[in-house]
Amino acid sequence: MLEDGDKGVIIQRDKTTYAVAPHIPCGVVSPETLRRLADVAEKYQAAALKLTSAARIAIVGLREEDIDAVWADLGMEPGAGVGLCVRSVKACPGTTFCKRGMQDSLGVGMKLDETFHGMELPSKLKIGVSGCPNQCAETCIKDIGLVGMKNGWRLLVGGNGGGKPRLSQELVRDISEAEAFAAIDRIIAFYKANGARMQRLGALIEKMGFEEFKNAVG
Repeated sequence: MLEDGDKGVIIQRDKTTYAVAPHIPCGVVSPETLRRLADVAEKYQAAALKLTSAARIAIVGLREEDIDAVWADLGMEPGAGVGLCVRSVKACPGTTFCKRGMQDSLGVGMKLDETFHGMELPSKLKIGVSGCPNQCAETCIKDIGLVGMKNGWRLLVGGNGGGKPRLSQELVRDISEAEAFAAIDRIIAFYKANGARMQRLGALIEKMGFEEFKNAVG
């Protein structure tokens, strides 16, 4: 039996079938890819296609003996759905499509995904990018969040929507895209070097104190 993460699978409730969730950066998918996902699901008699909270499309209810063939037919990389790593970046449409967008959340989210997706860390880490204060990417409960404002980006840290919910805190605001990338790089590097195994970023911040953390990554 495969374990969660082996060959990009997630074992299902019945303990005999699996789901796979190909990587779809920021949830943007072409019609061609949608057709391929549907064709593969149909070919291998999947139980369902499920839109996930991380804006992926999971193929659910696959047999173990079909997993290799499923990935070969898909021709896609697995999304980081499990494990101690940076998960898929969640981003709203931003100025690319949304009339309320103040900043290019989709473009920034794609760059962050390309840079950090799958990076191994002390625990899972979720990143959200919202193009305006409405925070449709749920930025306030992400480990690292960017919120588009009139004068630039607002950077939030330490959120968690899991078993111990925690709202993120503002680290800095009115920063440029380049400044935001540099700050996130410093935060992730600090967390990688100082976080204990299974310790979420917010727990590390709480343990050391927000001001001390802010000085350490500033």
